[in-house]
Amino acid sequence: MNIRTVFTILCCFYSCFVSAQSRKELMLEEGWRFIKGEQVGAEQPSYDDKAWQDVKVPHDWAITGPFDKEVDKQTVAITQNGETIPTEKTGRTGALPYVGVGWYRTDLPKESFDSRKATLIFDGAMSEATVFVNGKKVGYWPYGYNSFYFDITPYLNKQGGNILAVRLQNTPESSRWYPGAGIYRPVRLLLTNTTAIATWGLAVSTPVVSETYAKINIKAALEEAQHRKLRIKTAILDNQGKVIKNHERDVEMIGRLFEDNIELENPSLWSPESPSLYYARVSIYEGTDLLDVDSVRFGIREVQINAEKGFILNGKARKIKGVCLHHDLGPLGTAINKAALKRQLLIMKEMGADAIRTAHNMPAPWQMDLCDEMGIMVMAESFDEWKAAKCKNGYNRFFEDWAERDLINLIRLHRNHPSIIMWSIGNEVPEQSIAGGNRIAKRLQDICHREDPTRPVTCGMDRVDNAIASGFAAILDVPGLNYRTQKYELAYDKLPQGFILGSETASTVSSRGVYKLPVEVLKQKTYSDGQSSSYDLESCSWSNLPEDDWQLQDDKPWVIGEFVWTGFDYLGEPTPYDEYWPARSSYFGICDLAGLPKDRYYLYRSKWNKVTHTLHLLPHWNWEGHEGDTIPVYCYTDYPSAELFVNGISQGKIKKNRDSKLDRYRLRWNNVVYQPGTLRVVAYDENGTVAEERQIHTAGKPVGLRLTADREELVANGNDLSFVTVEVVDKDGNLCPQANLPLTFKAKGAGAFKAVCNGDPTSLELFHEPMMKTFNGKLVVIIQADKKAGIVHLNIEGKGIKSKGMALAVK
Repeated sequence: MNIRTVFTILCCFYSCFVSAQSRKELMLEEGWRFIKGEQVGAEQPSYDDKAWQDVKVPHDWAITGPFDKEVDKQTVAITQNGETIPTEKTGRTGALPYVGVGWYRTDLPKESFDSRKATLIFDGAMSEATVFVNGKKVGYWPYGYNSFYFDITPYLNKQGGNILAVRLQNTPESSRWYPGAGIYRPVRLLLTNTTAIATWGLAVSTPVVSETYAKINIKAALEEAQHRKLRIKTAILDNQGKVIKNHERDVEMIGRLFEDNIELENPSLWSPESPSLYYARVSIYEGTDLLDVDSVRFGIREVQINAEKGFILNGKARKIKGVCLHHDLGPLGTAINKAALKRQLLIMKEMGADAIRTAHNMPAPWQMDLCDEMGIMVMAESFDEWKAAKCKNGYNRFFEDWAERDLINLIRLHRNHPSIIMWSIGNEVPEQSIAGGNRIAKRLQDICHREDPTRPVTCGMDRVDNAIASGFAAILDVPGLNYRTQKYELAYDKLPQGFILGSETASTVSSRGVYKLPVEVLKQKTYSDGQSSSYDLESCSWSNLPEDDWQLQDDKPWVIGEFVWTGFDYLGEPTPYDEYWPARSSYFGICDLAGLPKDRYYLYRSKWNKVTHTLHLLPHWNWEGHEGDTIPVYCYTDYPSAELFVNGISQGKIKKNRDSKLDRYRLRWNNVVYQPGTLRVVAYDENGTVAEERQIHTAGKPVGLRLTADREELVANGNDLSFVTVEVVDKDGNLCPQANLPLTFKAKGAGAFKAVCNGDPTSLELFHEPMMKTFNGKLVVIIQADKKAGIVHLNIEGKGIKSKGMALAVK
């Protein structure tokens, strides 16, 4: 039984046990109505919303498009890119209609609220949320990336008949990427007794950790418990739900805080390789009356960072192999989905990544749950802006009044996740070089230390000279450098910490399956087709190649790891095509917007995945019209050497060369003459023995499709997803690497077509329409399960090729 299954069983058990006596949590998913635009009186219960759209939450109102270059067209100079003269940027925020006002309404469940406290919890709403219950304003929370809650008890009709309304507003020039729109994360209604553990008030830490012993510290903030005699029972449960430690005592509460310590022998420690989890349960009694039961999941692990050993997890030094992830899910937009999140993390884990950075925003609870379960460390980031604006209407408008409240919510909500190894208070903030910026950094770091003394704090810095001169960089627990590899030695020499983290690295750009000739190392290169080359030698004016970071990490023990920009392409920020139309998504991803690996995925895999060998050839071998021309061939592999053959003729055996930056981590044959046929590589191990081989064939005419689902069995919950990769193939099953064929999709039975994406950053085809061209021979179709079990049949058709079907089980 896996951890997710056990956690579900436990939650169901606790819900059944607790709901009748103390605590009940209801997901507000169905029954929402939505309308875009300012509606006079829309907060009033009597307002007629019959014409509004029926939606489920999570929901992103803008992802269905259409793409339009006039949406949030910004005439700006992107200072982070070194620009000084404003120019027109058309796709900076994804060219999707996220700007404007949106209203949501729903009827709250017909519960009895008599003598109960009701708390409404939003995991995230984009943005400037104003919440109304029965026509009365309950509260306001401006930051769209944060989770927040309101006590709605005073606003309720105690016997039912309650209407919830939410007004959201997205302002032009409020973002540097596609932020999404709507209630894009779950909403919950929590019912408790008036005396209960406060929302996010249960904190578990492990101040003493070894392989033979751990001390578990449990703190609970109680509401309306002062000056009362209570009996408090604490328990530790293993991941099967079995109680392994119990403790109880009578307490006369003076303040709000209860604290307990429990010792555990021979604990199972949490790590990326072995993500062991436990549960802490706290039960509150007054006499024999059960007032509340709350439980959280946690892991036993120790994080240290020092100049002697660098980053240390559970006493063992390791280099962080991380990627940065934006919060959108490609064709699904920002509307969060567990299956899509898990797919992303599985792809990164298979590549060998052991960490993510939630750039540049606060993470979703579901994402952190998955990182706990799957063994993925996390840098949880907070802000992209402080007081100084990057965008005219960005977070700078709210920073002074809201930064502390936002940090408190971030930390209290997420502090029990063992996956989180550090907090980030900002990304490339201009305050690095502004007088007083160091004091803001210290204030934010102090808030983090106050709320969570167990984790270090970092900030991504790009203005290294300024940050050093101002004292900004010296304040931080962990000095994080964004790019600026040429400044690493300077920072190490000048700063007191004794180590450097690559908080954002590489930003190499490429388009999946696109190869440009001649092959050169290029900066800020653009082409007439709006694509970047997948030879993985192109970067931005301010960024670099993967090798630049790897050399520092391998040769300098004081470089503790990296977070690559980015694991996946994301909507918006189409650098280096900020001024090109159509370009509406990024090129930085190791995987494209559909989640399909680019060649660079295998370069990172060859360096990071220590469990399974990597042997990957590029480019494709369909170069009609280039017969006799030189076509460089690269091999990404963890093997030390390999030999290349074209139609059986050796092109030479080469090995990696430590003295050459590009040849240290890649194998390159730069003078291969193209002839149609077969490209074959034979890899050799350290002993010179043949270990593995790969072949690429010149493909013929497209005649069929190959379908591969990431999951062939879905859960009948109305939300589960399967991602089906569609490849155009010739009669022999070879991928047709230049096929851009229009396809149509139909799904029937126990599921439905959800979305489609081909990974082309210049495509204006809509994700939610069941038709799209393949991009370089591939695309991904997303199928969503119904709530009833059965079979969902997917059928795909295209002109000139045989139709193809697939059946997925929904259980």
